[in-house]
Amino acid sequence: MTDSINMDLSQRVFIDSEAMDWLGSRADGVLRKPLEREFSEHGRTTSIVQFMPGSEFPEHTHPLGEEILVLEGVFSDERGDYPAGTYIRNPPNSKHSPFSKKGCVLFVKLDQFDPMDTETVIIDTTTSPMQPGIGGLKVLSLHQHGTEGSALVFWPKGERFQPHKHWGGEEILVLQGTFQDEHGTYPKGSWLRSPHLSEHFPFAEEETLIYVKTGHL
Repeated sequence: MTDSINMDLSQRVFIDSEAMDWLGSRADGVLRKPLEREFSEHGRTTSIVQFMPGSEFPEHTHPLGEEILVLEGVFSDERGDYPAGTYIRNPPNSKHSPFSKKGCVLFVKLDQFDPMDTETVIIDTTTSPMQPGIGGLKVLSLHQHGTEGSALVFWPKGERFQPHKHWGGEEILVLQGTFQDEHGTYPKGSWLRSPHLSEHFPFAEEETLIYVKTGHL
């Protein structure tokens, strides 16, 4: 028994995280919504995490790195304070003691880095300019290592993207608006994971912002 969740990476997964209940963790006042999980307290994990005001998590090490996008509030550790919109990458074998004075909500990915991916990244996505993408899309690149890439992508109202395949898979978290493809409609808070060589025809009927990771599956 491993307590694993959605660990068959060959399967397409869609979760409406806003409809999930919060679950406890090993720290008082820190709650989680597990999206994928290898083991209960270690290994590959992707979650929505909430720090209640005044809560803290004990010092811990990230054997294969940690990736964070601050969704709400202000997240903190001994190195600084990170308001909503901050993107953070803590490399393999890094450690910290996180907390939040006023509370926050995070998108967190644990133990999924290439061991050679040792760059520390901190980006304020609210002040970083987006670059023109294909069609009317606007893109803010967050990180690139090997085949893996992370970015924020803004979709203007009515934008349609050509059908395409995902070499190495694709993962999406809908941050604002509603993302769509021929398989369904995905409101804010939706998490999608599409396997290697999956294909779809995405579009947006309203202004939409998504986090996208590709080439990592």
